[in-house]
Amino acid sequence: MSQVDPDKIIFFQKHILKWYNKDGRDFYWRKHNLSNYQYIIAEVLLQRTKAETIAKFYPSFIARFPSWDIIAKADRNDIEEFLRPVGLYTQRAKRLQSLAIEMVKRKGKLPTDRTELETIPFMGQYIANAVELVIFHKPSPLMDVNMARVFERFFGERKLADIRYDPYLQQLAYQVVNHINAKKINWAILDFAALICQARKPKCNSCIFRAKCTYYLANEPVIPTDT
Repeated sequence: MSQVDPDKIIFFQKHILKWYNKDGRDFYWRKHNLSNYQYIIAEVLLQRTKAETIAKFYPSFIARFPSWDIIAKADRNDIEEFLRPVGLYTQRAKRLQSLAIEMVKRKGKLPTDRTELETIPFMGQYIANAVELVIFHKPSPLMDVNMARVFERFFGERKLADIRYDPYLQQLAYQVVNHINAKKINWAILDFAALICQARKPKCNSCIFRAKCTYYLANEPVIPTDT
């Protein structure tokens, strides 16, 4: 497993927070007065969907389905139809209702034990990390393809195809977010991925990391010199 220079991690933490405080996005689910239900719903909706799309849709979903109990008792077709505008409505409806039924059984209480947390239907690594981060205030990474892209470009590539099981990427993610401002660092990385370190056309000329970025240094155009 490749080791990452701790100084490079500190450099990244410092500058990503500085960037976020100036240019980060502001979303409703990043407020501090939401219920556990509202936080989890946001994370489920955000998977594989642009945050700006969910930002417009989220308030209406919470108004229509304000609790686990309402989702658990709802007709699956009604949930699917409501989710249709944001896509993946069949999968999301099934996931949300299965999760809601389990949470009603648990009377809304989430287990603090990670192993038990992952036994909840459709919880998965990402949502479990989000629960630990936002609800239990533990420094867990909101690891998705966007966060992975930023890490790999700046620090170096992973070995395994599936980001959930790559030991280098997982260890690196936990090291980076192991910070007093863990939530902000997570949000900062996701915002940076969306606004600057984009998948197809990264804005390297606007990037605060390019002087130390593995990807940029490897792809920096060579300017010919006069001979």
